[in-house]
Amino acid sequence: MSHAERRDERSRRRAMLERRIEQQRIDLLVAAERWHGAGGELDARWRALRHWRGALYGVGGLLAWRGAKRPRAFLRLARRAAAGALLWHRARRLLIRR
Repeated sequence: MSHAERRDERSRRRAMLERRIEQQRIDLLVAAERWHGAGGELDARWRALRHWRGALYGVGGLLAWRGAKRPRAFLRLARRAAAGALLWHRARRLLIRR
């Protein structure tokens, strides 16, 4: 192989590698955009939860106090709340998906 052929081969290989790197950069940018878009709703909900953090602490404290005071009534209320939340979740999934 002559010097010119080796130089041409190196140039072709370099161009191929540069195209591959450029495509990887594009793929990375697209993946990052998708990731940010997918996490947007979760971030918004987290910010809302942080906004109501003080109120949630207060409600949690009241529920803990009530649970310590009347454990059976608290467990009955907790079961009903869990069943209601499950029913609400399933109803939303059925109604929204169709």
